Amino acid sequence: MSFEGYNVEVRDRVKCISGVEGVPLSTQWGPQGYFYPIQIAQYGLSHYSKNLTEKPPHIEVYETAEEKDKISRSTDWTVPKGCSLSTVSDKAKFTSVKQFVAPENTEGVSLQLGNTRDFIISFDLKFITNGSVSVVLETTEKNQLFTVHYVSNTQLIAFKDRDIYYGIGPRTSWSTLTRDLVTDLRKGVGLSNTKAVKQTKIMPKRVVRLVAKGRGFLDNVTISATAHMAAFFAASNWLVRNQDERGGWPIMVTRKLGEGFKSLDPGWYSAMAQGQAISTLVRAYLLTKDHAFLSSALRATAPYKLPSEQRGVKAVFMNRHDWYEEYPTSPSSFVLNGFMYSLIGLYDLKETAGEKLGKEARVLYERGMESLKAMLPLYDTGSGTIYDLRHFMLGTAPNLARWDYHTTHINQLQLLSTIDESPIFKEFVKRWKSYLRGGRAKHN
Repeated sequence: MSFEGYNVEVRDRVKCISGVEGVPLSTQWGPQGYFYPIQIAQYGLSHYSKNLTEKPPHIEVYETAEEKDKISRSTDWTVPKGCSLSTVSDKAKFTSVKQFVAPENTEGVSLQLGNTRDFIISFDLKFITNGSVSVVLETTEKNQLFTVHYVSNTQLIAFKDRDIYYGIGPRTSWSTLTRDLVTDLRKGVGLSNTKAVKQTKIMPKRVVRLVAKGRGFLDNVTISATAHMAAFFAASNWLVRNQDERGGWPIMVTRKLGEGFKSLDPGWYSAMAQGQAISTLVRAYLLTKDHAFLSSALRATAPYKLPSEQRGVKAVFMNRHDWYEEYPTSPSSFVLNGFMYSLIGLYDLKETAGEKLGKEARVLYERGMESLKAMLPLYDTGSGTIYDLRHFMLGTAPNLARWDYHTTHINQLQLLSTIDESPIFKEFVKRWKSYLRGGRAKHN
């Protein structure tokens, strides 16, 4: 399943990319913002896919604190009175780094950048005290200067006048901060108290300079066109850190799927989240061979085995067919696209983990595929597809899939047809594609 067409961070229901966690914060079902594992996995998978399909980015290096790099460009630092900047050797990094001392009441030490081409900034940072690293941007808004401040606190995001603030945590040990300045500028200017970020046309035209305050160290300041793997690993690492003892990623917001369904209270699991998280973690493992990623993916199968009333994601249709619920509602809802994503995750895991470690994933996958083959006809209207089975479970009107969901159903079946030779998948793909062109099933 290819996600290169996804642009998670530009969605208006994404409040911002957290400076502490490096992943999107959703406002889809609540304006306060919460971490939504489906969105985080999609953020990771989209950047993973883009890294495969796009050419490597141009990277401009501005500071490495190494003598040999000074020949290629004169590093243009400004150190005002009361501040200091020096090159020191760092034992942990086995390299030279820049040490800065710039009290809060000064202008700070600044590095001229002047980049009009690219807008992904990255630097290695370690603070000794509270501090900030700010980036000054010339914008399309009457060429006004806006400043994005990355501050050593945990405030999510703030916007005042032409200053945008992101908390990045204390950063008292070395870490790399990689930020998309287009996204950070637009999310700041568009900040609102509602679910959706306000529309804005503002764009950066030039990255003017970087300003450091407090006491700390900087190294490897670069600007590039993209940094897809940084985003991918931000998502992968978040998933490892935030998996709970039951193997799931609890969704900490109330979800009401529709009239007739009981509300899902905060802390529910989603089979779609489990599946897409597994797909993300498996790719991180294959790239790094770090077993933390594979172990996390293996633990993520646990909720597939438990029924929704026991805080799992399993439903059984007509006492016969196992189904993994995107929304583990009461009564069961049997959402089609979320189920197929959950199966794709299981497939990725069984193929990667091998026969012994992947046995559980294989059994869950095979049971799910049997259910899918048996139940696919229930989602075919003769002119489109159905999103879920509420019409059967609640006796209401069917919940017809929008065309974008219908297209997702086709894409998912096309993928499954490449890993399972059952003719049913190719038959349904052909028929469901014909509906996009106005095709209709025969009538009596």
